[in-house]
Amino acid sequence: MFSKTSKGDVVMKRLIAATAMVATSLSMTAAKADDDMVFVGHLMDITGPTGFIGKFYADGVRDALSYINTHGGIDGTVLDSESIDYAYKVPQAIANYKKWLSRNDMVAMQGWGTGDTEALISFVAKDKVPVYSASYSGHLTDPTAKNPKTAKPAPYNFFYGASYSDACRAMAQWAAEDWKSSGNSGKPIFSHIGDNHPYPNAPKEACAEYATELGFEVTAPIVVSMKPGDFKAQCLTLKEAGTNYGYLGNLGPSVVSLVKSCDTVGATPKWLANIWAGDYETLKTIGDVDNYIFPAMTSFWSDEGVPGMDLVREISKMSDSSGEEFRTHHYIRGICSAYYMKEAMEWAKANGGITGENIKAGMYAREMWVPKGLEGVCMEATWTAEDHRGINTVNIYKGSAKGGEPSVEKLTTVTLPRRDDWLGY
Repeated sequence: MFSKTSKGDVVMKRLIAATAMVATSLSMTAAKADDDMVFVGHLMDITGPTGFIGKFYADGVRDALSYINTHGGIDGTVLDSESIDYAYKVPQAIANYKKWLSRNDMVAMQGWGTGDTEALISFVAKDKVPVYSASYSGHLTDPTAKNPKTAKPAPYNFFYGASYSDACRAMAQWAAEDWKSSGNSGKPIFSHIGDNHPYPNAPKEACAEYATELGFEVTAPIVVSMKPGDFKAQCLTLKEAGTNYGYLGNLGPSVVSLVKSCDTVGATPKWLANIWAGDYETLKTIGDVDNYIFPAMTSFWSDEGVPGMDLVREISKMSDSSGEEFRTHHYIRGICSAYYMKEAMEWAKANGGITGENIKAGMYAREMWVPKGLEGVCMEATWTAEDHRGINTVNIYKGSAKGGEPSVEKLTTVTLPRRDDWLGY
């Protein structure tokens, strides 16, 4: 696609091409054309079935990469990057990955969905390309396949946050305590609700097993499309089952449709939403809801007294010069993901050069690690060569909305054990 002339020419051609594609190339204004440069691919979904939320996370990654470049890059090395909307289509994600690897000598990638990230596990391991996904599938956390339940080792997969499985386990633990503290007796009933798709399925078995361990009665999973629709039939199934706590595995319009459909038939369990289904935008779109529980892995835009929020607000100005646009915690997690990658790259540059292998080694160089400048925003994380569960602590929030006005309040923090049988699962 691009002739191998000067690095400056390559960047300029890519910037021009971005105007004709659903892609964005970062500005290289922070460095001279002859400075060192490495390429980072960025897969995003802004028009596909997860675009309702994907656009916020994508903006966080793009703004962070732009800000890094305008503030010296990786100790002088420029991050050349291309952001491509693959519309949540796995074949398109794989095609873009291969293109970037062969044409751009990609050293790392910021990824998105579970289906594509899991499909690429063996590719990125063979090619030694660290992938920082927005999929928090527990299947990505076992780098050596030590757990017999792990389908395949994932040594080059990283993500910022607790896995879907651990977040669901934390909410199930909260629910068990909530059931008892509310004066109830007998076994509470738990249901998994989501599409038959890698993303909602990722924590299904793991969370059901732990819910059973905690004393829940677990129903058969209830299948709900990731596309919005009339889900009264599924809601009646929930009602007939007597579900007290329903895990929401989907996101966006699908979840909005489900909650509204259930309200019309009188099915009102306490909702346990996965991290992509818990946010102001979803609550606002539902309009009226209470007892909507969800996990979070960062501070919120409106939080006061958080030192790292100053940097978040400066990064936000890369696409909103006014600094007034409200940012979801999905946007902020995108920043955290980019900054863990940034600091691993800095370590790599100081220890042999910015290569995939060295970036991976950089992910193991620190413990209880928060990127500089993001204190209080990103949670402390530790990755090791045997365990890619960077975070096992989950902040749990209650969301509600009245007349379309959303509000959230923190309920508790759950720190989960690093059980061997939960690794990669």
